[in-house]
Amino acid sequence: MNNIEFDKRHIWHPYTSATNPLPCYEVKSASGVTLQLDGGHAVVDGMASWWSAIHGYNHAALNDAAKAQIDQFSHVMFGGLTHEPAINLCKTLLEMVPAGLERVFLADSGSVSVEVAMKMALQYWACQGRTDKHRIVSPRNGYHGDTFAAMSVCDPVNGMHSLFTNVLTKQLFAPAPQTRFGQTFSEDDILPLEELFAHHHHEIAALILEPVVQGAGGMRIYHPEYLKRARQLCDKYDALLICDEIATGFGRTGKLFACEWADISPDILCVGKALTGGYMTLAATLCSEDVAQGICQGQPGVFMHGPTYMGNPLACAVAGASLALINEGHWQSQVQQIEQQLKTSLPACAQLASVEDVRILGAIGVVEMKQTVNVANAQKSFINNGAWIRPFGKLIYIMPPYIIKPEELQILTDAIYTYASSLEV
Repeated sequence: MNNIEFDKRHIWHPYTSATNPLPCYEVKSASGVTLQLDGGHAVVDGMASWWSAIHGYNHAALNDAAKAQIDQFSHVMFGGLTHEPAINLCKTLLEMVPAGLERVFLADSGSVSVEVAMKMALQYWACQGRTDKHRIVSPRNGYHGDTFAAMSVCDPVNGMHSLFTNVLTKQLFAPAPQTRFGQTFSEDDILPLEELFAHHHHEIAALILEPVVQGAGGMRIYHPEYLKRARQLCDKYDALLICDEIATGFGRTGKLFACEWADISPDILCVGKALTGGYMTLAATLCSEDVAQGICQGQPGVFMHGPTYMGNPLACAVAGASLALINEGHWQSQVQQIEQQLKTSLPACAQLASVEDVRILGAIGVVEMKQTVNVANAQKSFINNGAWIRPFGKLIYIMPPYIIKPEELQILTDAIYTYASSLEV
C-alpha cells in the first residue's frame, strides 16, 4: 500500500468523507510560494496554507528561530513558569494591535482563541453580577471555528454546523451587512442589529464579528461603517465587542488589522493563522484592562482556562520572528501590489456566464460561481495549470503569501479563468 492509498484508507482530512474522500496530493517539499508535489508537479500556493503562510515556505528567518529555540527547550508548562519567547511575543503584539488592548492570553488555535474570547465575555459579566448577560450576538454568514462555543456563533443556516443545532447554545443573529466595501453605506444595514440590541441588550454579553471580511461563511467583503456602528451599539447597550481577526489580522486586507478600516478598537481581539507565519499552531486572545480586571473580581478570582500547550516556546519564538518580518513594513507594498494585480486580472472572470461575482480587497481575491464547484475536478484543473487553489461551495478564492511575484500570481489568476471558462461549454 503506497502513501496515498494508506492516506485514503486511514487518515481523515478536513471537511471530507471517510467513505468517499476527495483526492489528496502528497507534498514533497515547499519553498517560497511553491509546493512540490509527488509526481513532479510544482504548483503555486494560492491559499498560503489556509491564509497562514504569509511569508512563504522555508523562510530563513523563521527556520532559524525554530532551530535556535529547539536547542534551548521546545516546551515547558505555562502554569507558574514563563519564558523569553512568550514575553517578547506579547510585547510585540501589544505594540501592534489596536489601542486599548493590554492583556494577552496565548491559545492553541483560532477556534480555541474564540472559545477563550467568549468565556472572557461571559465571565466578565458574571463577575459584575450580571449573569443575565449570557448570550452572544453575531451577524449571519459569520464563521468562527469548529469547536462547540465557536460553532454556536457561526451562521446557523448557511454555516457548516446545522447538524448540531439541538446541542449548541442558542445565540442571537443579525442579518449580515449588505453594503459592499467601496459602496455608499446604507442605513438599512445597521437597523436590524440596532433593533436586536434594543430588545435583547439585557441578555447580550458581547457581539462577535469578523471585521470587514467574512471568511469561510462566504468570503463577503462589507463596508467598514457597519463595524463602526457596531462599536457604537456595544458602547450604548453595555456589551463587549469581540473582533475575530484570525483570518484578517497581520495585513491581509491592506491594513495591519481590519479594525483599522473603521478606526475602532474592540474589547477582545482574536488572532491566529498568520501569527507564526504558517509554521505551527498558535493563537492569541487579547483584551482590555477593564475586561481583565472585571474577570478577576469576585469568585473564582481567576480566568478559568489553561491549555496544556499554552505559550509553547517553539511556537512563540517563530511567531516573534514572523512579527519581526511584518514590522519591517514590506507587507504594505506587497499586499498593495497583489491587490492591484488582482483588480487587473480577476474582473475578466465576471464576464463569464458561469461566474456570479468577483470581489477583491488587499491580498484576497474571490470568484463566486453560479453553481457549486466540483472540488475534485477543479483542483485537478488547477494543478494541471500550476496552481494550488482549494474552492469551497460556490467560491474559488485566493489568499496567497505576501511574497508572491507578479508572474506567480498570474499563474493563479490564469488558472481560475481557465477553469471558469471550461464551464461555459
